[in-house]
Amino acid sequence: MTTDKGILIRNIYYMLAYAFQELRQNNYVEIEGESFDEIHDLFAEILIRGISFLLKQGLHKEYVACQETMNGIKGKIDMTETMAKRMMQKNLVACSYDELSEDNIFNQIIVTTVHVLLNQSSVKKEKKAKMKQLMLFFSNVKSVDMKSIHWNMLRFDRNNRSYRMLLYICYFILDGMLMTTEDGHYKMRELSDEHMNRLFEKFVLEYYKKNFPQYKARSEQVKWNINRELSTVNILPIMQTDIMLTLNDRTLIIDTKYYSRTMQSQFDKKSIHSNNLYQIHTYVTEHDTKHDGSVDGMLLYAKTQEAITPDGQMSMASGSCIYFRTLDLNQDFADISKRLNLLVEGH
Repeated sequence: MTTDKGILIRNIYYMLAYAFQELRQNNYVEIEGESFDEIHDLFAEILIRGISFLLKQGLHKEYVACQETMNGIKGKIDMTETMAKRMMQKNLVACSYDELSEDNIFNQIIVTTVHVLLNQSSVKKEKKAKMKQLMLFFSNVKSVDMKSIHWNMLRFDRNNRSYRMLLYICYFILDGMLMTTEDGHYKMRELSDEHMNRLFEKFVLEYYKKNFPQYKARSEQVKWNINRELSTVNILPIMQTDIMLTLNDRTLIIDTKYYSRTMQSQFDKKSIHSNNLYQIHTYVTEHDTKHDGSVDGMLLYAKTQEAITPDGQMSMASGSCIYFRTLDLNQDFADISKRLNLLVEGH
């Protein structure tokens, strides 16, 4: 199995499987034993299996507004349009009504994503053939302009929650990963640092939730340790941690980072990114309200191809420590798991 930006493609599947437990269920689990040379070939296989599962359940339907000119009456009469038809000596009635339809944004995103993958040379022919067969069941669903999709407006409930993971994969493929060529066609970019950073963060959080339940892993806001009555609180930024682990009276705040370059360089000297250090330092000092050193921090970087990667620690006067650690994603997942275990077991 090959790599994408220094990550074994199989490990991207494992990361997705932790981030979205659905991938560890049903027919998705069979993907684990397959070999993928391209990341988008992996995405295509996930979509094929996911869409097949949706079809067994039945595609999600929503009421959509329809307008039609007809001989009878259906729904509400559009008087303006009806009178216009009568003026043209057409004995028709313009009606507007709601109809339960498969042609909604959830299915439209899936169709749009499949069309993008069908145009990628990195997706194998047999997978393209399977996707084309599945699209026959979406004949009443149109594709949409991917730039017009309002991802933050999507809402999931018990009727469409089976779409959640698949639409995340679609988001991963479409948002920020496409560029338009001169002839107007879309071309797939490599995975962006932004998208991999989100996946890396969610993977580490869910890994600790599953394997270290006693640490109560969560993503939690740190409150400013200030006198609120004498402070203008509403203009202060929100401090949202990536991962917070707590055991008894000890807390470890982990901030995950995925960059093409993990270190900054100035005058040929390598150092931790300033903003990263300031951020984790603030989290630790503000959360350690008793100033007793019971809160530590960690900057956890995904390893790159650089010769020098972050590894060390900084001890603070309060007794707290800030650790700089690196996780190599280009190794067997068993070794990744051991590394993640060691990062917190010693704490």
